Amino acid sequence: MNQLDALKQYTTVVADTGDFKQIEAYQPTDATTNPSLILKAVQKPDYRSLLTDTVAQYQDRALDEITDRLLVRFGCEILSIIPGRVSTEVDARLSFDASATVTRAERIIELYQAQGIHIDRVLIKVAATWEGIQAAAKLEQRGIHTNLTLLFSFCQAVACGQARVQLISPFVGRIYDWYKKSAGTSWVEADNALANDPGVKSVTQIFNYYKKFGIATEVMGASFRNVGQITALAGCDLLTISPELLAELAANKTTLMPALSVPSAQAMEFQHLTLDEAGFRLALNQDAMATEKLAEGIRAFCSDAGKLDQLLLSA
Repeated sequence: MNQLDALKQYTTVVADTGDFKQIEAYQPTDATTNPSLILKAVQKPDYRSLLTDTVAQYQDRALDEITDRLLVRFGCEILSIIPGRVSTEVDARLSFDASATVTRAERIIELYQAQGIHIDRVLIKVAATWEGIQAAAKLEQRGIHTNLTLLFSFCQAVACGQARVQLISPFVGRIYDWYKKSAGTSWVEADNALANDPGVKSVTQIFNYYKKFGIATEVMGASFRNVGQITALAGCDLLTISPELLAELAANKTTLMPALSVPSAQAMEFQHLTLDEAGFRLALNQDAMATEKLAEGIRAFCSDAGKLDQLLLSA
């Protein structure tokens, strides 16, 4: 048995790509997309027609609606391949506007429903800002399930649990990147690998906290830099993995055992936390890594959303 098949015994495997033609080979349960992945996909000849067809069909509509229709088109193609859910992201430029996020999310769901897709097969991705988390809480109350992304800190995870969001995507690789860059020449890779990887430690803490207190929010590790980060989180609820790393797992026959489990988490000592807005903002501010990576991630997604706008306008 290869490591990918072994991992699927303990964890729901999710494909992290907009390139749906790559997905089928690895038979993931779910798939995630984001503005950067869609931008990358539509620049490939195989997917260009999705963009041009969408623009031709809806050229009289507002640009933001055309964008959402393109995202849903990709989502529907992905859902025709996988048995589970697809995550579709609200425009990152709305990351600090809760009401606009709710409105945009509702439209994305309506577009999916118009294509015959059941509401439970779509997760709306929202950045885990305070405003994004409050928007997600409202959406969950309306039966629209959410995936809170760009999550780098424990306080973001606590607030998402309080909001009863469906799923969170803590970013393993970007946490690792920050600590490695911060350490500079003093970084020793072997000392910061597997269970000692700072990104792995972050997700492990969140997973254990949620399971300790029976928080139903699913934990989906994301943004991996190497296979070791993935295998060190075997047993996590879900892991979203790029096609390149899925291929590495499929090619590896080394035995893989779960690293995380609900029983071991429930035996741990944790203090239960409750955060209001002021407490959340202070805790996030005190975490330099999370503050920097959240801001950087939103900027990057905003930039790619702008580039996608330009491609749609020039199509």
